[in-house]
Amino acid sequence: MKNSLGCVLLAVPLLCLAAPPLKLHVPSPDWRDQVIYFLMTDRFADGDPRNNDQGAGEYDPRQSGRYSGGDLRGVQQRIPYIQGLGATAVWITPPVANQWRDPWAQYSGYHGYWAENFMRVDKHLGTLADYKQLSHALHSAGMYLVQDIVVNHTGNFFRYGSGRSAQDPTKAFAINTGALPRSAPTQVPFSLNDPRRAADRRAGIYHWTPDINDYTNPQQELNWQMSGLDDLNTENPVVRRALRRSFGHWVKEVGVDAFRVDTAFYVPADYFADFIHSKDRAAPGMAEVARRTGRNNFLVFGEGFGIDKPFDDTQARKIERYMTSASGQPLLTGMLNFPLYGALGDAFARGRPPAELGHRITAAMQLHARPHWMPSFIDNHDVDRFLAGGSVAGLKQALLAMFTLPGIPVVYFGTEQGFTQQRASMFAAGWGSGGRDRFDTTQPLYRFIAEAAALRRNHRLFSRGTPTVLQAATAAPGALAWRMAHEGQAAVVVFNTADHEVLLDNLDLGVPAGTRLRGLLSLEGLPSSPVVGERGRLSLRLPPRSAWVWEVGPAAPDKPVPADGATAAAPPLTLDALPAAAVSGDFVVSGQARGLERFQLVVDGQLAQAREVVPGPDGRWQALVDTATMVDPAVAHRLVAWAEGGARGALVSDNQSFRVQRTWTLLADVEDPAADDRGPAGRYTYPTDPSYAARHMDLKRVRVFGAGGALRIELTMNAISSAWAPTNGFDHVAFTLFVQLPGQAGGATVMPFQNASLPMLPALPGGEPMHWQRRLRAHGWSNALFNDVGAAAGADGTPVSPAADILVDAAARTVTFTLSAAALGRPTSVSGTRLYVTTWDYDGGYRALGTAPAPYAMGGAQTPTDPKVMDASPVIVLP
Repeated sequence: MKNSLGCVLLAVPLLCLAAPPLKLHVPSPDWRDQVIYFLMTDRFADGDPRNNDQGAGEYDPRQSGRYSGGDLRGVQQRIPYIQGLGATAVWITPPVANQWRDPWAQYSGYHGYWAENFMRVDKHLGTLADYKQLSHALHSAGMYLVQDIVVNHTGNFFRYGSGRSAQDPTKAFAINTGALPRSAPTQVPFSLNDPRRAADRRAGIYHWTPDINDYTNPQQELNWQMSGLDDLNTENPVVRRALRRSFGHWVKEVGVDAFRVDTAFYVPADYFADFIHSKDRAAPGMAEVARRTGRNNFLVFGEGFGIDKPFDDTQARKIERYMTSASGQPLLTGMLNFPLYGALGDAFARGRPPAELGHRITAAMQLHARPHWMPSFIDNHDVDRFLAGGSVAGLKQALLAMFTLPGIPVVYFGTEQGFTQQRASMFAAGWGSGGRDRFDTTQPLYRFIAEAAALRRNHRLFSRGTPTVLQAATAAPGALAWRMAHEGQAAVVVFNTADHEVLLDNLDLGVPAGTRLRGLLSLEGLPSSPVVGERGRLSLRLPPRSAWVWEVGPAAPDKPVPADGATAAAPPLTLDALPAAAVSGDFVVSGQARGLERFQLVVDGQLAQAREVVPGPDGRWQALVDTATMVDPAVAHRLVAWAEGGARGALVSDNQSFRVQRTWTLLADVEDPAADDRGPAGRYTYPTDPSYAARHMDLKRVRVFGAGGALRIELTMNAISSAWAPTNGFDHVAFTLFVQLPGQAGGATVMPFQNASLPMLPALPGGEPMHWQRRLRAHGWSNALFNDVGAAAGADGTPVSPAADILVDAAARTVTFTLSAAALGRPTSVSGTRLYVTTWDYDGGYRALGTAPAPYAMGGAQTPTDPKVMDASPVIVLP
């Protein structure tokens, strides 16, 4: 035991040994070289079950919206597991005292973002002593502590009704009297939250504002309440000082090494100059607090949820404005790289052309002053898990991309265990765990992440170098390659993002012919070490979903390659010039093949669809290019001639490009009754949040177009919302489209996670029920396509790519999905296809349905298994 001085009392009289000091304050690392493991404390590990239930009805691990019991001691106990993954820092969700239960939202603050006191540890997570012990344990292991913080808001302690007046903040004001454990913050000045008291109004600690109803409105974004959370007046010097004092406390008392700032976009960018660099002696900025505790490179990175559309940089520029002011003043050290997150998911999960990711990589280096200090991620607690719509192979590729690009890699807890649920627990007693612990260090994803982290750790060019995109397929999933260079070192990273074999052709590495590429890592088996061919180019087959990392080494003396001049004079395989204008269908190409009996004509790297060509006696040749699967006139398609093997080795022509402008034919035009968005029995009601008032799930019309083997489905809605600034251009509705392909056996009838099966309509030919082979699920931030393999009531099926192209016309109230022939399995025609469309809403899963509606849940259920279908089309059969 210990006495009041902290001495250990021993059996020997008068002998007192002081406990060794805790290792709380350590010098800052070079953050570029770190790997961060991000965990949600309540869902990670339960080290002390005694603090789980605080008696406020907030603890129930059977429910996703309640506390599950994870705590700070649990994190400390699992440090070896985290370190074995290759992580060097642990980022925890806010540990501060929270609003435990919000009756208005019918949710608990287990996540930590609903503060009631910024300077106390939440009782569910432990004590200040527990937090110090975690810091000490991490630092003793050579690791660092990252704390999530919130400067934009507190919990939901008040709100405004419909009669609110901007001139009189007392009108339509209401206190959340049922909030637990209390109905107001306990920390001064944040406790001054009732405008009905003159002193509180004068203090101006809060913006007396209602909920944001348009996230594209800058005034609302900065000054109104986000999802009911009380918006702090961060322009007020009193608020600024209180926040600096609050968060400086954790650096001084616990030894926190970095901060992640939640909802940074919801405060003015210039706020962070004060927060980080203030010279206030009593409450200095975070950089000064850190300096006083021995940290000269204190990292403060923010969250700005902004994902750009392909080849657009609007959100990336907004993110940069939070790192660097218009005058060039540094603000936040870094920002989470949301545009890169979106592009990684598009390329590796949704089958978008890798050129979109290639642009994002190049743009990041051009737009951001400090790209290497921008944390990058694959998924997190606010977005769908990668595996909710992507494959394990795609996840490995995305992780490898993250580890070989500039930015601080962040691994979200559970990714290494193959989690598909957004906030499932790692420990057996927690929500979503399946009743077992998930700390399996033999899991293949765990081992792969450790391998990728070791690659980055052992080769600093991946954490400090500059990428140059060398090649990226523009039309479909396929080849993607970039070169990383730093201080005379170079490496090449190559992917095949397709689920089939593709050709990588004419990869110009900028090195002499004969240079050997030393294999550092591959997704499957030992990495090969190819030798660069003529003109310093590399051409080879890439297996499905493969990835390779090669270090550029010296020229290989054991395999002479003809000098550049000897090959350039008379290339053995050539293509004649292609049409400059877009073609409308199949067309003929020609060229020269010297000394070849046959070769392959390859379009967009697709070897499985390559056409064998036999040249004439004079070496001239011509062949027909099949354009049936090409639907986007903006896409430049890549064409090469390729001959593999033989005495001369592999030969490839220079590549050429062409475009296709197809004609779409209207195949079906089906009206859907107005105001039938009430569920199958007509009794469902919308969520009570006012943003649902326009009834965005009411389907009015379905038009279906065809072009060869491709489908275009245009949905007209009662209303289109973009209030939450969704990436896909619409929110407050999720569409699920079921497609039965003609001539294909099997298929599923179940509608996963919707408590329903497809209609069994006698009107269909033969009276058989509809089956689906493709299922598209899309909402504002996701776009996932599945086939029926493995589909069940609680399983989506198997992810396939490419997913749909999405186009929104808000004025016309239409959302259009285009499914290419490749997405549908390359049918030559869509005649006989059956289509069924449903609407609901989605947020990490199909939204809840209860007997009574809630702010973000539907009402009208009679049983727990009532169908999650708000509106639906009839089954549409294409002629």
